[in-house]
Amino acid sequence: MLKLLAKIFIQNHEDYSDNKVRVAYGKLSGVVGIISNVSLCIVKIVTGILTSSIAITADGINNLSDAGSSVITLIGFKLSSMPADKEHPYGHQRIEYITGLIVSFIILIIGLLLMKSSIDKIITPIYETLELHTQIIMVIILVIAIAVKLWQSIFYRKAGKLIASTTLIATSTDSLNDCISTSVVLISLIITLFFPKVLLDGYMGVLVSILIIISGIKLIKDTISPLIGEAPTKEFIEEITNKILGYPGVLGIHDLVIHSYGPAKTFVTVHVEVDSQVDIIVSHDIIDNIEHDFMNEKAICLVIHMDPIDIANEKTIALKEKVTQIVASIDENLHFHDFRVVHGETHSNILFDIVVPVKYHMSDAELIEYLEKEIKKINDNYNLIVTIDRDFVGRD
Repeated sequence: MLKLLAKIFIQNHEDYSDNKVRVAYGKLSGVVGIISNVSLCIVKIVTGILTSSIAITADGINNLSDAGSSVITLIGFKLSSMPADKEHPYGHQRIEYITGLIVSFIILIIGLLLMKSSIDKIITPIYETLELHTQIIMVIILVIAIAVKLWQSIFYRKAGKLIASTTLIATSTDSLNDCISTSVVLISLIITLFFPKVLLDGYMGVLVSILIIISGIKLIKDTISPLIGEAPTKEFIEEITNKILGYPGVLGIHDLVIHSYGPAKTFVTVHVEVDSQVDIIVSHDIIDNIEHDFMNEKAICLVIHMDPIDIANEKTIALKEKVTQIVASIDENLHFHDFRVVHGETHSNILFDIVVPVKYHMSDAELIEYLEKEIKKINDNYNLIVTIDRDFVGRD
């Protein structure tokens, strides 16, 4: 169904990296949610009134709140598509995260309200006697509602994965929670058909509310994380790294920093190592080509700092090999860059930046002291000038 609707309503529907396509998927999902939830709401409320069923009427009102969530999703994608302005030069795509957070809080509130009403049912059970035909109608309506909610959940999840949308993933979870809670109502109703005096609504409602509250808390955590600023995925880091290293003339990279201002708005800065013996105009041309390719092919604003390194000095290369062994002996997760040696008559300065994980068992002072001691073992005339660097991409 998603592919069919996408072909009809979305141009270039398979270009998921295009922000216009992402917004179109978000709007389509919002409209689908509004139509399906409002339809369920009308059917349930009408059925609830005709059968005098408070349970179905209440479930219909819950669908009305789901339609409200779909409206929030629709508005969120609309606002996130606004172009950059003077106050927001990086655009408005993070609004999508905010709408996802709102939906997540709605899920949490619904879980808490269901918990309260379920506990009330346990404390004060109400025995109702319904006619058989009324119960059958209720069963049919609930089965239809479960099928629609399950379809909604699948629809939202597929769309959310295609465009990497936390908002649609949260909405999918909301629909799945509704599917589970309605299933519980259905099971309780069927049991009541055979055992009128056995009331399970309250106890099963508590179980479902706990699951909903847990999923709400998890979704809140997932939607807050990109707002705070989370580390990029390992796959994305490898994709960027491998692409840059694939260009001729690139010897290595370091100081990779990735900033996300939305699912389709990414800024990247990196230091690229080139041979110091190559003409600077040639190396600069390579850097320009990389930056242009990233913008044209991936819509990523890439800024590169060019680092010329000496790969011809055998003495420097041999010394770098020894430093590599020292660093590796401390921890395989440590690595260094910008290695250079300034030779003098009485002493030589060894300079480099060492990249330390965010959480590390050694303090900066302890690490530097250990490195200085090991460097002196190679030659007492070596002075170490080291800069502690931090890894901003969250690698192990």
